[in-house]
Amino acid sequence: MYFFISISDDVRSTQLAFNKHSKTRQLVLGALFASIAAVLQAAGGFLPGIGYFISPFATAPILFCTMLSLPVGLMSFFLTNLLLLVLQPSELIVFPFTTGLLGFGTGVAFYVFKKRISIIGSGAILLTLGIISLLYGFSFPVLGPAVSDTFSVLITGGIFLFAFIYNWIWVDIGLIFFKRLNFYFNNQ
Repeated sequence: MYFFISISDDVRSTQLAFNKHSKTRQLVLGALFASIAAVLQAAGGFLPGIGYFISPFATAPILFCTMLSLPVGLMSFFLTNLLLLVLQPSELIVFPFTTGLLGFGTGVAFYVFKKRISIIGSGAILLTLGIISLLYGFSFPVLGPAVSDTFSVLITGGIFLFAFIYNWIWVDIGLIFFKRLNFYFNNQ
């Protein structure tokens, strides 16, 4: 079945090819991914309206970088936070709890789990926890003024359902990216 297929082999071969590169090249790639993620996340503040449609794509660089290498992904995650502190400090509360956490958490899940359902579920749980932390812990209206800051099981379930579908899309995008990257590494 689709959700129970082992997908770790697709990612492992690309990780092994990436680890053959020098540490300098890996760090430069991590810094490049961090700067792309920071610019995409900051677009929400620089371009009101259309920027809010661009900022969710900040998940991709962190996800891809973490899928390639855990240490480089962690460095990229923290570097993106530092860049956001300079570029757009208002996005600094959103990124570590939503798009950044989803990218890093899902990337780590590719190392820990083998089945698609486990990878999608763990990322969905992390994104749900991040949104709930912002919404109920910090009383930050991450979902807009329509959602109250008092705890609701129905809203939490809706957030998890959204996070599951959203992470499912990112996992499949990551796998497509890695299959193409694996083809590139093997034909170099």
